[in-house]
Amino acid sequence: MIPSRMYNYLRERLPEGVWNKRLVREGSLSFIEFDSTDVEQLARLGIEVDALGPYRVVCMWDDASPLEIGGYLIVDNLAMGKPSMGGIRMLPEVTPAAIHNLARGMTLKNAAAHLPYGGGKSGIVAEHGLTAEQHGEVLRGWAHLLYRYREIYLPGPDVGTNDSDMKTIAIENGIDHALSKPADLGGNRIDQLGAAAGGTVISLQALLEELPRLKVLPQFANLEIPDEPTVLIQGFGAVGAHAARILRERLPQAKVTGVSDAAGYLYDETGLPVDELFERWQKDGIVTRPYFLEKSADGQAGTLKYSSQPNDLLRESAFCLIPAAPIANYLDIDPASRPSMTVDRMGRWVVSVEGANTYSPDPVRKAARARMEQAVYRQRGVLIATDYLVNSGGVIFAAQEKLIQTPAELSIPQEMLGDRAAVDGWLTAHAAEFAALAEQRRAAGENHREDALRRNMRELVDLLITDSDTLPCQAAERISVRRIAFRESGRTAIDLMEPLPTLTVDCSLQEAAAKLVAASSPILAVTSGGELAGVITEWDITRATAQGAPHDKPIAEVMTRNVVTCAPDAAILDMVRLLELHKISAMPVVENGAVRGMVSADLLARKSLLRLLQSQIE
Repeated sequence: MIPSRMYNYLRERLPEGVWNKRLVREGSLSFIEFDSTDVEQLARLGIEVDALGPYRVVCMWDDASPLEIGGYLIVDNLAMGKPSMGGIRMLPEVTPAAIHNLARGMTLKNAAAHLPYGGGKSGIVAEHGLTAEQHGEVLRGWAHLLYRYREIYLPGPDVGTNDSDMKTIAIENGIDHALSKPADLGGNRIDQLGAAAGGTVISLQALLEELPRLKVLPQFANLEIPDEPTVLIQGFGAVGAHAARILRERLPQAKVTGVSDAAGYLYDETGLPVDELFERWQKDGIVTRPYFLEKSADGQAGTLKYSSQPNDLLRESAFCLIPAAPIANYLDIDPASRPSMTVDRMGRWVVSVEGANTYSPDPVRKAARARMEQAVYRQRGVLIATDYLVNSGGVIFAAQEKLIQTPAELSIPQEMLGDRAAVDGWLTAHAAEFAALAEQRRAAGENHREDALRRNMRELVDLLITDSDTLPCQAAERISVRRIAFRESGRTAIDLMEPLPTLTVDCSLQEAAAKLVAASSPILAVTSGGELAGVITEWDITRATAQGAPHDKPIAEVMTRNVVTCAPDAAILDMVRLLELHKISAMPVVENGAVRGMVSADLLARKSLLRLLQSQIE
């Protein structure tokens, strides 16, 4: 059944007519779809349409399940390629707007990571307190809902889901229909390996090399790079704890001087024992209060400081802050927005490398972010490395499960899908092959992450130096959008075209009119011997009717014979020029005389990013 929270949310925002018109049922599965042309309906859901997307918004649920199984899928943009990639969030307060924010972040993150995939995200509306069995049943139901969109969305884990849940989806839908699977399915174990955390450390390493170039800017004129950089980590969890561990391995001269978690924060200017804290986190989760109490009881607290207020960590000073808590608004100038810390109370930092997801496409939040960076970057000389430029290690690792294809012999047999016991037995029999595949993907992920994130930091500093008025958040967005636009410029007619209805030359005028209406197409292709002979448009039919042509008149006598066409490899801007030059709204895509499909002005407006091409390609 549809989750009650979801039902109430949608009923308040979608008129009855929209609900009834858009509702599609497939057995017990229900879907309400919108795309970027549905500006008014999406605005009701808190989603603003812009040049990037969204491409598809889906509200979906299972009517037959005794559990409440439902939520939202948002594919934001596919310009980098199909499918989109992004995690499944599972929380009670999931909304379309929240999922769209995350999906847009994935669009920019995947582009920044040089991945040939679009950005998407899905969210399950699920109450807290589900048993393990109920949790698994909800994931199986969600897998069945996602299967309809398998060509445009590939899920991974997010808040409320994990690698084991991706195994559940793979067992239901097939091994290549989920990312970040456990190693026994050849997966890349992004949390276990600290993939996202490693990206923040690589980015810090790269910035240590790139930062001296910023001295040409007045706010960095007195910049000094210390021999032993100090680091604060807000959120000692899946990202933060691994960031501390990897920092010790890759930058042994650096010192983690402060960490926070749900119980408070620890600070020691001489450095915290990262290895001990990491082991405690693996065992117990919370480390700050238990560690301080133990050291105090033993009389070993020394210079160690503890506070039960986690956010007060951001009042401490260090060379680098790594925000890694699940808090988007960690810093703001306006206390009314309830940030972790206001700018007037923050410590002194040189760099903030954002391990947490902080980006939002919402205009109000973007404006607030810009105001914060004006104060922090311009006035205080703190370089902010935006989240999707630095924390994409997770999706980079996960994407290797798509980039490095699963061999055919390691695909779960069709007859086993949905049968966990059978699949587990089959996986055991192929354990060695899957272990080798997982290792191959891990190595590829590490190499890709290193190259992509170092390049991002170099480009970030380049842009900030080139234009001193640019803020880091603006430079970051430009990096991703330029890559999307460049990728878009390489797309051709075959990537965008839609089916073109066809008739043979011996069909009648009445048949052509009926097919035009049924297909809702601007043109029909007329073929003879399998090759294009002409096209029929609404204007052709209207003109013939006005001239008194009988309904059974052959369309060969009224069709347009001189047809403007394009080849399957025609570039987007070339197609636009043809349509404008000949003052037509649509044209066939033709290869060796055969009709392959159709492109139209409306199609190019919906499926391509012309404004981005015109403004970003240099």
